[in-house]
Amino acid sequence: MTFVVTEKCIRCKYTDCVEVCPVDCFYEGPNFLVINPTECIDCALCEPECPVNAIYSEDDLPDKYQSYLPLNAELSEKWPNINRRKDAPADADQWTEIEDKLQYLEKEWPK
Repeated sequence: MTFVVTEKCIRCKYTDCVEVCPVDCFYEGPNFLVINPTECIDCALCEPECPVNAIYSEDDLPDKYQSYLPLNAELSEKWPNINRRKDAPADADQWTEIEDKLQYLEKEWPK
Protein backbone atom coordinates (compact mmCIF):
# COMPACT_ATOMS: atom_id res chain seq x y z
CA MET A 1 0.00 0.00 0.00
CA THR A 2 1.01 3.61 -0.47
CA PHE A 3 -0.05 7.12 0.37
CA VAL A 4 -1.34 9.46 -2.32
CA VAL A 5 -1.15 13.23 -2.71
CA THR A 6 -4.40 14.63 -4.10
CA GLU A 7 -5.58 17.84 -5.73
CA LYS A 8 -5.79 19.69 -2.43
CA CYS A 9 -2.01 20.11 -2.78
CA ILE A 10 -2.18 21.79 -6.18
CA ARG A 11 -1.04 25.42 -5.93
CA CYS A 12 -0.65 25.05 -2.14
CA LYS A 13 2.41 22.79 -2.13
CA TYR A 14 3.16 22.93 1.56
CA THR A 15 6.19 20.74 2.16
CA ASP A 16 5.82 19.89 5.84
CA CYS A 17 5.24 16.27 4.78
CA VAL A 18 8.59 15.76 3.08
CA GLU A 19 10.64 16.38 6.22
CA VAL A 20 9.06 13.50 8.10
CA CYS A 21 9.36 10.93 5.30
CA PRO A 22 11.97 8.33 6.32
CA VAL A 23 12.47 7.05 2.76
CA ASP A 24 12.39 10.35 0.79
CA CYS A 25 9.59 9.23 -1.54
CA PHE A 26 8.24 12.72 -2.33
CA TYR A 27 8.80 14.38 -5.68
CA GLU A 28 8.29 18.04 -6.50
CA GLY A 29 6.62 19.61 -9.48
CA PRO A 30 6.10 23.30 -10.20
CA ASN A 31 2.95 23.53 -8.06
CA PHE A 32 2.28 20.04 -6.65
CA LEU A 33 3.97 17.22 -4.75
CA VAL A 34 3.60 13.50 -5.40
CA ILE A 35 4.57 10.27 -3.65
CA ASN A 36 6.32 7.48 -5.51
CA PRO A 37 4.16 4.45 -4.71
CA THR A 38 6.98 1.94 -5.11
CA GLU A 39 9.15 3.82 -2.61
CA CYS A 40 6.48 4.58 0.01
CA ILE A 41 6.68 2.25 3.01
CA ASP A 42 3.21 3.07 4.34
CA CYS A 43 4.53 4.59 7.56
CA ALA A 44 1.73 7.22 7.65
CA LEU A 45 4.01 9.93 9.03
CA CYS A 46 3.25 12.36 6.19
CA GLU A 47 -0.54 12.31 6.37
CA PRO A 48 -0.99 14.27 9.64
CA GLU A 49 1.72 16.77 8.62
CA CYS A 50 -0.23 18.07 5.62
CA PRO A 51 -1.98 21.32 6.64
CA VAL A 52 -4.56 21.00 3.84
CA ASN A 53 -5.32 17.26 4.26
CA ALA A 54 -4.16 16.44 0.74
CA ILE A 55 -2.59 13.07 1.60
CA TYR A 56 -4.61 9.86 1.87
CA SER A 57 -3.82 6.24 2.41
CA GLU A 58 -4.49 4.29 -0.77
CA ASP A 59 -7.06 2.25 1.17
CA ASP A 60 -8.92 5.42 2.24
CA LEU A 61 -8.62 7.31 -1.04
CA PRO A 62 -12.02 8.88 -1.86
CA ASP A 63 -13.53 7.89 -5.20
CA LYS A 64 -13.14 11.41 -6.58
CA TYR A 65 -9.36 11.17 -6.06
CA GLN A 66 -8.75 7.68 -7.50
CA SER A 67 -7.08 9.15 -10.59
CA TYR A 68 -4.38 10.61 -8.35
CA LEU A 69 -2.87 7.20 -7.61
CA PRO A 70 -1.61 6.67 -11.18
CA LEU A 71 -0.85 10.40 -11.47
CA ASN A 72 1.47 10.21 -8.43
CA ALA A 73 3.21 7.21 -9.98
CA GLU A 74 3.61 8.91 -13.36
CA LEU A 75 4.87 12.25 -12.11
CA SER A 76 7.22 10.78 -9.50
CA GLU A 77 9.16 9.25 -12.39
CA LYS A 78 9.59 12.68 -14.04
CA TRP A 79 10.05 15.15 -11.22
CA PRO A 80 13.03 15.68 -8.88
CA ASN A 81 13.08 14.25 -5.40
CA ILE A 82 12.44 16.60 -2.49
CA ASN A 83 13.48 15.76 1.05
CA ARG A 84 13.63 19.13 2.81
CA ARG A 85 10.92 21.57 3.71
CA LYS A 86 10.64 24.68 1.53
CA ASP A 87 8.49 27.75 1.86
CA ALA A 88 5.05 27.38 0.31
CA PRO A 89 4.13 29.58 -2.65
CA ALA A 90 3.26 33.14 -1.60
CA ASP A 91 -0.41 32.65 -2.56
CA ALA A 92 -0.77 29.13 -1.11
CA ASP A 93 -3.28 30.14 1.57
CA GLN A 94 -5.61 31.51 -1.11
CA TRP A 95 -5.84 28.03 -2.70
CA THR A 96 -6.47 25.87 0.37
CA GLU A 97 -10.27 25.79 0.05
CA ILE A 98 -10.53 25.79 -3.77
CA GLU A 99 -12.07 22.62 -5.25
CA ASP A 100 -11.47 21.01 -8.66
CA LYS A 101 -7.88 22.22 -9.01
CA LEU A 102 -6.63 19.56 -11.45
CA GLN A 103 -6.97 22.11 -14.27
CA TYR A 104 -4.22 24.16 -12.57
CA LEU A 105 -1.70 21.32 -12.29
CA GLU A 106 1.59 22.21 -13.97
CA LYS A 107 3.33 19.02 -15.08
CA GLU A 108 6.40 20.65 -16.59
CA TRP A 109 8.93 22.95 -14.96
CA PRO A 110 9.30 26.28 -16.76
CA LYS A 111 12.32 26.36 -19.07
